[in-house]
Amino acid sequence: MGYTTAVSISEELDLEVAIGYHLQGNHYPPVPLSMVEPCIEAIDAYYEEDFDRAIEMPEGVSYKGKTHAPAWAIIEQHHLEAWLPESD
Repeated sequence: MGYTTAVSISEELDLEVAIGYHLQGNHYPPVPLSMVEPCIEAIDAYYEEDFDRAIEMPEGVSYKGKTHAPAWAIIEQHHLEAWLPESD
């Protein structure tokens, strides 16, 4: 599993399902499925070039003790590169 699997499922599955599989199968320990929506919001922020957008964390999840995390941190920490456009 890993990046190659993430790329494959990003092309074959619905976005929410693919990210759920990625969070559960490509991370140890598995990331809670409650993070699917924040991950999608972070991807949206990336496409809008709003990398510092504050995204609300789900109940019971925090980022450095806060209830919001910047989009770039969510992307980085959850290895969401497979859902981002390739660099030129």
